[in-house]
Amino acid sequence: MKEYQLLDSGYGEKIEWFGDVLLIRPCPQAIWSPSCEEEVWAKVDGRFSREEGNRWERFTSFPKEWEITLAGMRMLIKPTDFGHLGVFPEHAAFWPWIGEMLGSSSRLLNLFAYSGGASLAAAKSGCSVTHVDSSKGMTSWASENARMNDLEKAPIRWIVEDALKYVARAKRRAESYEGIILDPPTFGRGKNKEVFKIEEGLYPLLLDCADLLSEEARFLLVSCHTPGITPLVLQQLVEEVVGKRGGRVESGEMELSGPKRVPSGTYARWIR
Repeated sequence: MKEYQLLDSGYGEKIEWFGDVLLIRPCPQAIWSPSCEEEVWAKVDGRFSREEGNRWERFTSFPKEWEITLAGMRMLIKPTDFGHLGVFPEHAAFWPWIGEMLGSSSRLLNLFAYSGGASLAAAKSGCSVTHVDSSKGMTSWASENARMNDLEKAPIRWIVEDALKYVARAKRRAESYEGIILDPPTFGRGKNKEVFKIEEGLYPLLLDCADLLSEEARFLLVSCHTPGITPLVLQQLVEEVVGKRGGRVESGEMELSGPKRVPSGTYARWIR
């Protein structure tokens, strides 16, 4: 089974191998010129465009869904109407680190957990995982990824709920975790139409997450793809909410590696 690869980027797009399927998707950060010849870009299987409304152009009969390997995990790929494919490759750099940080007796809370790559990496290391996402369909997708990795019997709780509501309930029940991950959207709605705006909701959410860290907590990791939420912004937020616990805070840009490195969001993490 083939892996993910960023083949090239430029002129506002990126060309990526998702296993055997070569796709072009928008990449506004890539304001440089491509490194590969035009002939390479002409051999793609499909292209997602926002020029005339969101739409996929299929140039070959590639499947509606297929599997790839990413950071050692088997992941199901399905093109969506928004141009997403069920995985954010820039997150994969964190997955081995998560497994290394958490032992078999540890507990991980994964909020806005999407298709579950981080949840599976933690479960593979023997960690107990609480996987929270407001989308029932995406949670089913994540559980399918677990099955493909022989983790269907792993200690993963699949929770379909608004992240803020779950965290508030977890605080009332005095839950605690050795690791917490969150990748909040810029704007989102929960399953009961709850509205989340990152500029208003991230700080109080981080405060609540800090209350859920156990005395033996190893890390808190927050990432996002929101323009204006820079590494410095995230670092200062994380330092404020958990800095008194000791340890250190790191921040930076997530990226995709190719002929030219493509910035793909920001992160900050508290580590002890």
